Order: sequence, then structure tokens, then C-alpha cells
Amino acid sequence: MSPEEKSSKEQELQKEDLLTIHSAKEAEQPFHYSVGRYGSRFLEEMQKNKRFVGVRCPKCSKVYVPPREVCGPCFVKMEEEVEVGPRATLETFTIIRFPYIDPETGDLRPVPFGYGFFKLDGSDTLFQHYFPIDDESKIKIGLKFEPIWKEERVGSVRDIEQFVLVED
Repeated sequence: MSPEEKSSKEQELQKEDLLTIHSAKEAEQPFHYSVGRYGSRFLEEMQKNKRFVGVRCPKCSKVYVPPREVCGPCFVKMEEEVEVGPRATLETFTIIRFPYIDPETGDLRPVPFGYGFFKLDGSDTLFQHYFPIDDESKIKIGLKFEPIWKEERVGSVRDIEQFVLVED
């Protein structure tokens, strides 16, 4: 491409309007995605029964949450469904201190809040979700949490409002 053609192309790109999404309440997301048989079962159990299910590998016994059809290390099909949780151990986390509009709800998220990777009791993999923070100095790896379920559930990971610290 000659320098003149490149300059003309750059000018065209600068004239284009940028896509701006104002909030999930105003913007339509026109796509469909199937989570498959295993994902559907996982979401259905959360929606209808407020419980987590995983799947166990018949070869290495690793329990996956959310469930998947094939064990990565063993490359074997998994069909044994197991209930896990609801308690979970915080394995790693980050603290979000800047306010932003949640793209899924269109609401301003209060800060600070945590985003953690939780190992549900009985599981070998990590499950990601939010948790509230009242005192940052008390948050550490290894703490126990449990989910707070929304009253009206629709079959989504967002059926869990958040995970909260368990005070034993």
C-alpha cells in the first residue's frame, strides 16, 4: 500500500463513528449462545434448586464446576454428576475500588467489592463470582463463603447475587 493510500485509509477510519453502549438496559445484545447439555443442567439446578452440580472424571476423580463433557488431562468422557458446595473457599481475589456501570445490569456497582475465584466444597476447579467487602483487612485466601441466591432466578450465573463471608 502506497503512503497516499495508507493516509487516505487512516482518514476514512477517523471519520467512522465509534460504537458506544450506554447500558444493558438500553442496548440489545442480538446473539444466542448454547451452553450445551452440561451447562444447561448446571444452570437449571441453580435456578430451580439453588444448588451447584459438577461432574466427576471416572479416571482421575477430578470434579469440575461448571461441568464439562471431557476431562482435560485424561481426555475421557465424564457423566457422573455430583452435588458440590454450597460453601466455598476463597482461592484468589482482587478488590475493585473504582465505580463502574455493570454491563449486565446497567446499574452502578458500589465499591469496594471483591471478585473472587472460589473452590466449592467437593470441587477441584474454581468458580468466579462477586463478594462484598466491609473491611478489606479481613479478606484473605482460605476464608469460607456461601452464595446468596436471588429470589427470582432465570437460569444464569447471575442467579447468585453474591458470595458472602461465613462467620463461624
